[in-house]
Amino acid sequence: MVDPTSDHHEDIDEADAPNCAVCDAAIANEVTHRVITWVEDNSVQTAHFCDDDCRAEWDGE
Repeated sequence: MVDPTSDHHEDIDEADAPNCAVCDAAIANEVTHRVITWVEDNSVQTAHFCDDDCRAEWDGE
């Protein structure tokens, strides 16, 4: 897993890249990559999105 605070758009292999929480596309080397984080059950959760459109479609589940 790639550190969610790193620069995901720089030299990330597609096999190591996170997948979009909406469309499931691998997010490798994309400057449009968006991440949100939250705390749930005493642990940090993250959701990755390939662009602002997918981020807007996400319902949080």
